[in-house]
Amino acid sequence: MKVHLKTLGCRLNEAELETWAQAFQKSGHQITKQAEAAHLIVINSCAVTQDAARKSRQLIRRIHRDNPQAKLVVSGCYATLNEDEAAALLGVDLIVSNKDKDRLVEKTLAELNMDSMPVLSTEPGEISLFTRGRQRAFVKVQDGCRYRCTFCIVTVARGEENSRAIQVVIDEINSLHQQGITEVILTGVHLGGYGSDLGNNLSDLIKAILAETDIPRLRLGSLEPWELPGDFFELFSNPRLMPHLHLPLQSGSDTVLRRMARRCKTEEFAAIVSQLRTQIPNFNVTTDIIVGFPGETEQEWQESFDFIKQTGFGHIHIFTYSSRAGTKAASLPDQLSNDIKKQRSKQLHEQAEQMKQTFFESNVGHEFPVLWEGYSEALADDKQRVFGYTPNYLKVGCVIGNEVSLENQTLNCMVTAVGQGCVVGALVE
Repeated sequence: MKVHLKTLGCRLNEAELETWAQAFQKSGHQITKQAEAAHLIVINSCAVTQDAARKSRQLIRRIHRDNPQAKLVVSGCYATLNEDEAAALLGVDLIVSNKDKDRLVEKTLAELNMDSMPVLSTEPGEISLFTRGRQRAFVKVQDGCRYRCTFCIVTVARGEENSRAIQVVIDEINSLHQQGITEVILTGVHLGGYGSDLGNNLSDLIKAILAETDIPRLRLGSLEPWELPGDFFELFSNPRLMPHLHLPLQSGSDTVLRRMARRCKTEEFAAIVSQLRTQIPNFNVTTDIIVGFPGETEQEWQESFDFIKQTGFGHIHIFTYSSRAGTKAASLPDQLSNDIKKQRSKQLHEQAEQMKQTFFESNVGHEFPVLWEGYSEALADDKQRVFGYTPNYLKVGCVIGNEVSLENQTLNCMVTAVGQGCVVGALVE
């Protein structure tokens, strides 16, 4: 049976797709990139915003229209929060809620009567299309969140916190490494809460991975800036733990943060960033900001803007607030007009671009080990521009001859200039 897997939304959704792909293959089925050739299509939906829910509906309809013969399974946050609506969409054969995601492959094969063929004999290390030809893989280490930020619907959709055992994570990473993966990214809904249900914490997990795997590069996905274990910062002395963190700030105004029910004040956030940058040169901190949260006054916006500018970020994901049914923020007074939100978003985008350029410039003249990707741009005179990432997650472009392949190699590179959307590098002989 040919299976096509599709996702919308976060890195956690991507990680889940990789897990499902492996499980379908172990059951003797084949993963295909072509939705129109598939006998079974699984969609991992998203509902972080109303727009994401709309896109999930559109994707389900389009997939069924393009391949009406295929069985269609829908999981993810949209399917969990709007189960009846999703189930009623034309072509949907099965809904698997987030609480049953770990059993999605088993439930699909059983409930849709898709008896699996004998496991195919494959070469050792053959893997799903989601990691083949790629350098990195997402590994889901926990799900759920005990907190209720007032703008967030995802914690409602994902349920209580549930961590994977350390040994299970280690086994998965070792398997991925044997298959050629060079870099692993740990993901979770509330990654900093890892182990709260197991009696350990994120530091314990990272130490175990560094001790019991040989994966060359370990990254952390989005991490809330509270609840970091006491020994967390020391872990970055190991060069295999990449010096980049995505710490969602959401607002630089403490009064707005209180209305959001965030658990980190700006002063605490600044202390975390300062410690990281003092300890590790060129540490890259990226963040999320919500613009136009209900009741955000001009003074609060200015406080937020000033704090963001003062902190400086390598990159900012900027979200214009949109009301989300089922969240506390949707019922807050003083919802802002679209004009104000657009104006503030434009102002922050301009500032974010300046900060990114400043961070790029601060890395010029430094030498980094770069993990090179598999894609390139063709240039004249038998040359190509290849791309890769430094440990601190700077995208590097480098011109080499067409006859050379750097894919999935880690080679040192000197950052020589700032380019368009990336830094310019030269290979170090």
